Formats: sequence, structure tokens, C-alpha cells
Amino acid sequence: MSDSKDHPDIRILPPLLMLIHLIIAFVLKWTIPLALPAPAAVKIAGLVILAGGLLFAFSAISELGKAHTSPIPHEPTTAIVASGPYRYSRNPIYVGFVCTVIGLPLALGNYWGLIISPAMIYYFNELIIKHEEAYLEKKFGAVYTGYKSRVRRWL
Repeated sequence: MSDSKDHPDIRILPPLLMLIHLIIAFVLKWTIPLALPAPAAVKIAGLVILAGGLLFAFSAISELGKAHTSPIPHEPTTAIVASGPYRYSRNPIYVGFVCTVIGLPLALGNYWGLIISPAMIYYFNELIIKHEEAYLEKKFGAVYTGYKSRVRRWL
């Protein structure tokens, strides 16, 4: 692979896709408010989901750093990482993003993040993950396909 093409061909950065979904969740709360109570238990659950997701994502970024490979999709991947949270998910950073879109709104009494999270997962699969997986299969071959057969895409 030439250096200029040594990355997946994705058109939207994953954090931006997450941010778009967060904005949608809050716009929906203001435009289509749900008549559901948000007791303290729901808000605490939101904080727990948010914190767990962030911990999962940051530990994944740390594992990438230990392997000297970049979490930035427009930079080359230099290694398949199968340690830390990558033992449980091929996309732990994206799991953290989904937890953020669910947890942050819930912590603020907004159910829309939870409601739209399946759409977010769909768009991550279609716009990002499929391209990353094709790139990794082409670059790492059997090493990646073996990892892919052992570890789930999400959880």
C-alpha cells in the first residue's frame, strides 16, 4: 500500500458522527419532548453508562498507544491490537461513543439518546466500520480475519 492510501476510506470522522447524534438527541428533546419521568435512578444510570463508556474508550486509546498505532482513521494502522478492551470488542472506542450518546442525555433526563442509538450504530457500521474492516483485511490478511473471527464487532 502506498503511504497516501494507507488508511480506510471513510468520509466522516467518528467523533463528528457521535457529536451529530448527541446534537440530534438534544434537539429532539426540545422539539419533541417525551412525557416520561426521569427519576434519579435514570440519571445515575446515565452517569454510570457515560463513565463506563469513556473508561472503555480511553483504555482502548491507551492500548493503541502502547502498540504504537494511531486511533486517527486517516493515519495508517501499524498493528492489530488484541489486548485490553480489544479482547472484547473490535471497536471499543465506538462502544464508548455509543455509551456517551446514551449516557450523557440520560444523565440529563433525556431519553432520546437511548432511542436514537440504534441509528447511530447503523451509521457507524455503514459509514465507518465496513471501510475500516476492508482496509484491515487487505493490509493484515489472516492476522485480522483470525482476530475478527474471535472478537465481536461491538460487544
